[in-house]
Amino acid sequence: MSTVPELFDLTGRTAFVTGGSRGLGLQIATALGEQGARVFLTSRKEADLKEAVDFLAGRGIDAGHIAADFADDAQIVRASEAALEALGNVDILVNNAGATWGANAEDHPAEAWDKVMNLNTRAIFRTCQEIGRRSMIPASYGRIINVASIAGLRGNKLDATKTIAYNTSKAAVINFTRALGAEWGRHSITVNAIAPGFFPSKMTAGTIAARGEQAMAAGTPLGRIGSGDDLKGAAVLFASAAGAHLTGQTLAIDGGSSII
Repeated sequence: MSTVPELFDLTGRTAFVTGGSRGLGLQIATALGEQGARVFLTSRKEADLKEAVDFLAGRGIDAGHIAADFADDAQIVRASEAALEALGNVDILVNNAGATWGANAEDHPAEAWDKVMNLNTRAIFRTCQEIGRRSMIPASYGRIINVASIAGLRGNKLDATKTIAYNTSKAAVINFTRALGAEWGRHSITVNAIAPGFFPSKMTAGTIAARGEQAMAAGTPLGRIGSGDDLKGAAVLFASAAGAHLTGQTLAIDGGSSII
């Protein structure tokens, strides 16, 4: 029988984090690294990645990176190969790269719909394929964490920015998590999702500025939006032996906003 600290320990594990250069992805990467994992980050901008790796190194975390646009299938393959070359194998895959678009449904550009769906759903599928068949399935071990959103659990509030493609894509991520968890359980691979509420990030900056942080916080039972530490515990749970009997699950981390 393991002790609780042993269950949450990630020493010797490896993690590949997409969209890992800032915001929620960097918070998750930091959590995994603080528990002992070696991490490999990818996002579109080299400068952001270098800054993130320097930040992690300052916390004693072994980190590498490659710049890649996960809207491009060839770059998904290239980044996955780079992660495997750097890490040897990938024990933990965090699918965080994503995009959004604000527009009323009747005016939403079809090309914007395709952009959001491609990055938020197809890219996750393709990354899981690449890492699954190259590393996790042969090793009979893996932890996949998909970053969904509470937007995938409901529609938009009447006064909120209309994001029908984003909501649809995140709902797809939630059921993708169930379906892949059911299919890959036989390989001892767990697949779970985190559904954040509002956290400060580049993606949410416009909404927070328009609605006001205090007003948004007032709409949650806990009376605040997310912080720089609020995803860490869930990420480590899903990535570690402590979550070995969890798969296909989605955990909302939203201050309770999705329950009212």
